[in-house]
Amino acid sequence: MASSSSSYCTCWHAMFYITLAVILAAVSISTTLLSDSDSNSQTPQSSTAISHVISLSASRTLRAIGFTITAALLQISPELFLTSPNSTIFAIADSHISNASLPPHLLRDLLKYHTSPVRVSIEDLINQPQGSCLPTLYRNKTVAITKIDRRNRTVQINRVRISHPNLFQEGSVSIHGVPSPFAAVDTEYDVIHGPECDADFGVVSGSGGLKKKKKTTSRVEWARIVRLLSSKGFVSFAIGLHSVLDGILEDERNVSSVTIFVPPRLELGGDHHYPQALLEKVVRFHIVPQRLTHKELMALPARTLLRTMVHGDQQPLEVTGVVSFMPELVIDGVRIVAPDTYVSESVVVHGISRAFEVNDLPNTQ
Repeated sequence: MASSSSSYCTCWHAMFYITLAVILAAVSISTTLLSDSDSNSQTPQSSTAISHVISLSASRTLRAIGFTITAALLQISPELFLTSPNSTIFAIADSHISNASLPPHLLRDLLKYHTSPVRVSIEDLINQPQGSCLPTLYRNKTVAITKIDRRNRTVQINRVRISHPNLFQEGSVSIHGVPSPFAAVDTEYDVIHGPECDADFGVVSGSGGLKKKKKTTSRVEWARIVRLLSSKGFVSFAIGLHSVLDGILEDERNVSSVTIFVPPRLELGGDHHYPQALLEKVVRFHIVPQRLTHKELMALPARTLLRTMVHGDQQPLEVTGVVSFMPELVIDGVRIVAPDTYVSESVVVHGISRAFEVNDLPNTQ
């Protein structure tokens, strides 16, 4: 019996380290290729040397405590985490990384989402107001300090408790351990879906203090629209809209009203999924920066062109009108099957039979 147990244990360790080797090789190659593409921005040699010294020290500490995968990545590819003068790394438990089954680029993004370009100890986090935002290295996204228990000195980030606070505190680097990721990864759309962080509470700065984030005001109730679309069954469009909202808010800050044409699904056909840039273009192409109810659309002459939120306005939508063999209003060859699904002072949502076809892209039907 002891022999059988020993054999099982050896087998388990072998499988774990094979999985670990594959993960490390894939992420390391992915990170190296990305670094090569950004070779114009060189890091000073002295700074690189300091980063490597710290990463080796941090790696030894993490390995001793059981965070083997993060420890190995810090040693092999420190540039994945240490790309700013200060860093806080939230090391994810090995089991959640090895069982994630993510492609290398998404695993790299997940690790970046768990790395902040500011250095904060558990004491710094405890002293922040609950609800404060912490910046990350992933697409300018932030994570939220969702719960602080000062009596027990515990902190939750995105509702995940920091299980191993202050694992490593040296120089400009701080590392904490967490039992699971802060957010879900959507492999279909190549994005990480984390909860929204309310910037009104402030963003933690490099000194561990707070700085107010410049708030982008909009009369369009985007968060409510995302929730509404999801509740109405337009889940894929809601997910797509949520993932590109930062860009829309930044570029369209002066827009006071919109009309959104929502298809039942966003898909490219087959097993292909949207890369982020393509997803943003497709979502923007379904949004017109003016409020148009079904009655107002019906009143427009045939062949009226509607500008969308696609940059450059290279392909406006065309009002086809009502054709004899279809009872519904047709926009750009697509029927409006659920007119005025949602109407407010700044937003109108119409359900359409399928996605609009975007020029120079694979068929979006």
